[in-house]
Amino acid sequence: MNLGSTLTKVLEDVLVESIPRPIALHEPEVTAEEEEYVLKCVKSGWLSSVGSYVEKFESELCSLTGAQHAVAMASGTSALQLALYALGVKPGDEVLVPALSFVATANAVAHCGAVPHFVDVDETNLAVDPQLLARHLSDIATQRDGLVWNRHTGRRLAAIVPVHVLGLAADVFAISRVALDFQIPMLEDAAEAVGTTINGRHCGTLGVAGMLSFNGNKTITTGNGGAVITSDSGLAQRLRHISSTAKKPHPWRYDHDEIGWNYRLPNLNAALGCAQLKRLDSILERKRILHQNYKKAFEPYSCFNLFNEHKNTRSNYWLSAVRISGISLDEREQILTECHAHGFMCRPLWTLLPDLPMFRTAPATSLNAARLLEREVVCLPSGPRLAISSTE
Repeated sequence: MNLGSTLTKVLEDVLVESIPRPIALHEPEVTAEEEEYVLKCVKSGWLSSVGSYVEKFESELCSLTGAQHAVAMASGTSALQLALYALGVKPGDEVLVPALSFVATANAVAHCGAVPHFVDVDETNLAVDPQLLARHLSDIATQRDGLVWNRHTGRRLAAIVPVHVLGLAADVFAISRVALDFQIPMLEDAAEAVGTTINGRHCGTLGVAGMLSFNGNKTITTGNGGAVITSDSGLAQRLRHISSTAKKPHPWRYDHDEIGWNYRLPNLNAALGCAQLKRLDSILERKRILHQNYKKAFEPYSCFNLFNEHKNTRSNYWLSAVRISGISLDEREQILTECHAHGFMCRPLWTLLPDLPMFRTAPATSLNAARLLEREVVCLPSGPRLAISSTE
């Protein structure tokens, strides 16, 4: 069986024929309503990080997620960096992160001057494996002076950052129990999980804070942008302060009381986000239809295993993905080459973070699952406009 030909046949059967190729992995969906919101913002004259749309966007993120506070920022990376910084991550600390994630997860740690410490993942949901994490911490962690240290490197273990990969919920209840047992703060990277829930709770609300992303290829977009969500009022207040250049409130004076960053989301981008949030339910519904269409289409092919949400979770299915067990890296590249030749912009996951040149000396667990998934997973076109409903 030619796996590339089989996959392209499934894609041709599932995806809307009227959409011209190439078909992107995940295109933003922008309507007249977004244009109207952005035009109103332009006419208001409030375009940068101060304006009513920023406040509205943050309020609506709280309504969506159940968090008490949302602080909108210029990107998901900046949001994660400042959340780590505000939680006390310092140069020379270590932060436990999955080896399988977009580079921003590790970059945010490095931006704090800290060192990413890579851990293996669960093959079923692509996220940090809580059992392996617990065993690893039992081997390396020691407490001293009320803090947790890596006995091998001598560095403080300052935080754990699980990632909800492709919109599938990580087992954050189990991971949070590990974090609590070892007294290490947990901060969720929910960049890909807007609209994903676990036991009815929105991803990003189970740790001390969570990060969301609204990049152009995410479920909803602000063009670029991110947010920290938290129910810790003190943390939210500090994040607002340091992401706004640490300027002390005053009608005309520019007094700054510490090092700050100019990381707040512009009002113009927030206007786009407000319009996108109004259509989130529709976007999620159509993405679920698309995923179900993929699920049905792959049923005859045992070599393709579609990733599905786990019990008690509800995925946004940001990207539907299949695992093709047993293929080599060369075979995966051949499959992707054929898909692209037919106009389907499929992609793999990511190069494992500890294999990137800037992170090769960072500490890591054994990465058996992550290495298999890196080689065997192919992500499929997943934009909401690609869904064919059962009534069409």
